[in-house]
Amino acid sequence: MKKTCLLFFALHTFFVFGQNKETLDELASTYTNASFPLLKELLSIPNDAFYPEWIEKNVQWCENHFGKRGFTTERISTPTVPLLLASQSFPDAEKTVLVYLQVDGQPVDPSRWTQKDPYTPVLKQPSAEGGWEEIDWAKIKNYDDDWRVFARSASDAKGPVAMFLAAIDAMKAIGKAPNYNIKVILDFEEELGSPQLPQAVLENRGRLAADYLVIFDGPLHRLNKPTLTFGARGIFTVELTTYGPIVPQHSGHFGNYVPNPAFKLAKLLASMKDDDGRVLIPGYYDGIVLDNKTKTLLKATPHNEEQLQEIIQVGHFDRVAPNYQEAIQYPSLNVRGMQSGWINEKVRTIIPAWAKAEIDVRIVKESDPKRLSKLIKTHIENQGYVVIDREPTKEERLAHPKLATYTSEVSYQSFRTPMESPIGVWLQKALVRAFDEEPIRIRMSGGSIPISPFVNTLNLPAITVPTVNRDNNQHSPNENLRLGNYRDGIKTILAILTEEL
Repeated sequence: MKKTCLLFFALHTFFVFGQNKETLDELASTYTNASFPLLKELLSIPNDAFYPEWIEKNVQWCENHFGKRGFTTERISTPTVPLLLASQSFPDAEKTVLVYLQVDGQPVDPSRWTQKDPYTPVLKQPSAEGGWEEIDWAKIKNYDDDWRVFARSASDAKGPVAMFLAAIDAMKAIGKAPNYNIKVILDFEEELGSPQLPQAVLENRGRLAADYLVIFDGPLHRLNKPTLTFGARGIFTVELTTYGPIVPQHSGHFGNYVPNPAFKLAKLLASMKDDDGRVLIPGYYDGIVLDNKTKTLLKATPHNEEQLQEIIQVGHFDRVAPNYQEAIQYPSLNVRGMQSGWINEKVRTIIPAWAKAEIDVRIVKESDPKRLSKLIKTHIENQGYVVIDREPTKEERLAHPKLATYTSEVSYQSFRTPMESPIGVWLQKALVRAFDEEPIRIRMSGGSIPISPFVNTLNLPAITVPTVNRDNNQHSPNENLRLGNYRDGIKTILAILTEEL
């Protein structure tokens, strides 16, 4: 009976489909409900890329479900786990769109989740106390927009995979086809920085050749309105270690006498920024010039500073630039973690042997990561340190009072596509048709996605189409996907699939 109703709806819709927002709404609603079992099944497969056997199950699942929908799938081998390319050609298509989807997820600590298993999707509704209460999954058939599915990768980024497949089902049910060919590249190591992606793209240029790249990843603007993002910062990482005694020493016997590496590290890090968060290293921001037109555009992007302050509970923001959007047009310098000695229940009254900082630097299109890394290293040397790229020997420890180990690794570059480019105009038209309003256009996101190999090697203009709720706890315990966003994501992708190129 269910299939008969879907078929009737599809045949009816086939004759009225066009520039009709209401029809898109009906299709999205129908295929949202129809795809909930698929979403649940996909989220139930563990997907931590540190476990290749888990990833293999995800690869097989994608091969099966893309194959059922008429895609030809082929594995692109890498030294670790494969990438998966799913391709489908359509009559009279002259161009090809490459779609990027991510399937792997961040590691989980089940003890910090408010459910037994992060890989068992749970349906929850807002509670009277302001939190979340679990409800029977069967109720999802009559869902409320603000209900959420809690599971690892619900938003980042298996949710968009399920949205894409549901949109394909909706499109095929009404007898529509894009006037362009589709290639989908599925990445199973994105949360590891996609280390194999650059070489794989280089070796498979022909297979991956396309005219445009569309990335279904990331959260919508904080207003939860249709959004297009025209670029993203790249990233490189640094490990910085300072040294004290060869082994930890008793702080009573040697306090005031044996140097503490934690203080050395703290002074080094503090020397890199002023009180407003601006990097003090000479030349760090060189090459970034924002004209008045760009600054006006950035300032016009909606942003409620007071609301964000309330949400993340900080007393002030850094002032690298006058506003948020302008600030993320510059390279960052972030201490993502520090360690020295022990704390909490393992605390010991010692002088630590070493202190380490993990640093990430988000880079923009104008900044060369190798140049920035060299500037950071030179700055450390200018503070009187001898800088090496390995653990020091005894002789080096004795010879140099200020000694540091510095290593860096580039993950991927930034990319940015002009807002008025053909791909931007095409996607904007699709979203206006779907939602009857202009999308929020963001010049560049602050986060990083491994797209630069496609942009630089294949010379592809790329735009990100985010779909999930911003408050989704991605990378954190209790990651979730708002069901209203899931439906609107299906509508967004369906609008793009049916928008002529």
